[in-house]
Amino acid sequence: MTDAPRPLFHGFEQIPLREYAERAYLDYSMYVVLDRALPFIGDGLKPVQRRIIYAMSELSLSAASKHKKSARTVGDVIGKYHPHGDSACYEALVLMAQPFSYRYPLIDGQGNFGSSDDPKSFAAMRYTESKLTPIAEMLLSELGQGTVDWTPNFDGTLEEPSWLPARLPHLLLNGTTGIAVGMATDIPPHNLGEIVSALIRLIDDPEASVADLCEHVRAPDYPTAAEIITPAKELLAIYETGNGSIRARATYLKEAQSIVINALPYQVSPSKIVEQIAAQMRAKKLPWLEDLRDESDHANPVRLVLTLRSNRVDIEQLMGHLFATTDLEKSYRVNLNVIGLDNRPQVKNLKMLLREWLQFRTNTITRRLNHRLEKVERRLHLLEGLLIAFLNLDEVIHIIRTEDEPKPVLMARFKLSEEQADYILDTKLKQLARLEEMKIRGEQEALRKEHEQLCAILGNKARLKKLIKDELLSDAKKFGDPRRSPLMQREAAQAIDETELVASEPMTVVLSEKGWVRAAKGHDIDPVNLSYREGDALLAATKSRSTLQVAFFDSDGRSYSAAVHTLPSARGNGEPLTGRFAIAPGVSFQTLASGDSNTRFILTSSYGYGFVTRFENLVSRNKAGKAMINLPNGAKVLRPMPVTDLASDRIAAITNAGHLLVFPIKELPELDKGKGNKIIDIPKNKLSTERVIAVASISPEQSLSIRSGQRTMRLSFKDLEPYLGTRASRGGLLPRGWQKVDELSVE
Repeated sequence: MTDAPRPLFHGFEQIPLREYAERAYLDYSMYVVLDRALPFIGDGLKPVQRRIIYAMSELSLSAASKHKKSARTVGDVIGKYHPHGDSACYEALVLMAQPFSYRYPLIDGQGNFGSSDDPKSFAAMRYTESKLTPIAEMLLSELGQGTVDWTPNFDGTLEEPSWLPARLPHLLLNGTTGIAVGMATDIPPHNLGEIVSALIRLIDDPEASVADLCEHVRAPDYPTAAEIITPAKELLAIYETGNGSIRARATYLKEAQSIVINALPYQVSPSKIVEQIAAQMRAKKLPWLEDLRDESDHANPVRLVLTLRSNRVDIEQLMGHLFATTDLEKSYRVNLNVIGLDNRPQVKNLKMLLREWLQFRTNTITRRLNHRLEKVERRLHLLEGLLIAFLNLDEVIHIIRTEDEPKPVLMARFKLSEEQADYILDTKLKQLARLEEMKIRGEQEALRKEHEQLCAILGNKARLKKLIKDELLSDAKKFGDPRRSPLMQREAAQAIDETELVASEPMTVVLSEKGWVRAAKGHDIDPVNLSYREGDALLAATKSRSTLQVAFFDSDGRSYSAAVHTLPSARGNGEPLTGRFAIAPGVSFQTLASGDSNTRFILTSSYGYGFVTRFENLVSRNKAGKAMINLPNGAKVLRPMPVTDLASDRIAAITNAGHLLVFPIKELPELDKGKGNKIIDIPKNKLSTERVIAVASISPEQSLSIRSGQRTMRLSFKDLEPYLGTRASRGGLLPRGWQKVDELSVE
């Protein structure tokens, strides 16, 4: 038996799959490196950024123009130059307009372009408007002066610049980040004045070392005022190798009995800091702090207020702990990987970056001067022919009127070039008659002087360098500003040892009917026998620990929380919760609960609705508390009961009419807040008198105690079988004599 003949595919290349996959992935890799992720050293832009800037210039969206809808710009970009997703293109546009993301924004945005708290909270492009900023002109001002190469766009119908003729090293001014295939780039932003100073130093002294240049470029300059605490030696090593990391630290000051954080590291949001500190406060790792507030607004973009418990707190130790455990101190990776003038990616040191950009700038200016020189020479040539025509105007007019082909006659008679003859013939007689010899000769003289200057600069390297320096200094004077990120020498931050925190001790938290709270050491306290103020009595009590939080519930279903170790001692009458929390008029406290963050509780109302929630959801750092359970009119919050195991526990709900329902706890949803689901059914005609008085979670090892008057009935886990049912059903009726239930507890 012979092998079947292989089919022939005429007109197709046949290669092994391995070779095809290798070639395809290599092509993709090169595309990502060169045309997507890494910036070009000349203008410091990635292709999408370059196309956005160019498209906006084509739409005449200069700094002096009016704003236009961002959707218009994005449409032009993706329709003419960048055939990719509109959302990614718009996000790139927004990034260049955010002053907290870009050191020198290239786009002036109008509308919601996000905030430092959430950079991606910007509005849709149909709502926002944008135009270029004045400094963007440094990328575009020389575009039409023969300074760049032009390439066809993706469909060959238009041309776009291969790069922009940047007058300033945008790559170092705003920096960039990108992830390619097998390589990445992380270039931090810098101060314009420092970069220009280093460039001039390198022009004057081409042999200057990286250390010499670092006398001018001391460190990156981020958009925020956070301190850069990286030692000078490490900064020098970064600029010498092109790799390393930089540490930035938030700044703060003391106001009365508070610490005010007024500057955060680059790309750190205040909400994240608040979340990190609040998490430690909930975990009892910051007993020195009483409160944490975010007072940031337009006038104060960053203002986080940490309220201290006393003036004896060591602020430096506390802030050192926060620097070590939160993003108040952050490290930034530096990887100076760019596409050079040879069109190859390479990690470069500071001198290589500046030197190569100066080479780019020299080439750009040379092309600009040559382009202008060609225009001057062409204009001089045309003026020379125009002057001949003016001096022989009658004869020129006669030749044009009488000759069928006046062009060759004019060229032969006055020894004109073809271009001069065309120019004379294209000139309107009205304009030619108005021309004056002195005007022509005056323009010729001005152009000859400019021609001499251009030739002098192009023929003299020293004069070319001086021109580069003068333009750099002029641009630095126009757009430069002081450094924002101060350089400071700081010791390394250290987290506070756990042993220095509050000792974990058993505590019993007691709440009175009039809302007074206190905490007694130990769990063997009988809250009923404690002394109370006249007219006051025990409302609720719970066992806790000094390292935990306790949550209080009011008659509106709001939850308030406090650290147990901050509550007054039970030796006195305690203190009113109204002094700690801001509650609404006419609202009273009804119950309390305590546990660690992951402890689950059943949260229910007397109308028979509830849900399971974690204790961390009950904790609120606001004095006004947080809405926790939605209460119908007339309903009350029942005491939250802890859950042992969601898989095996059962819920027992009992009404004051003696109806008991038991069902698996997994039938009840776990929520962060809300009304919950119906636990036990109470007929509508009985809602006026019947209420749920207690709900408890029972594990197989526990028993249920039901008290009616002076009698108590105990039901084991197995004894509850007759009362098993589905959630929201009526349940079973307790035996006669036990139907007026006063209390339900689990033992």
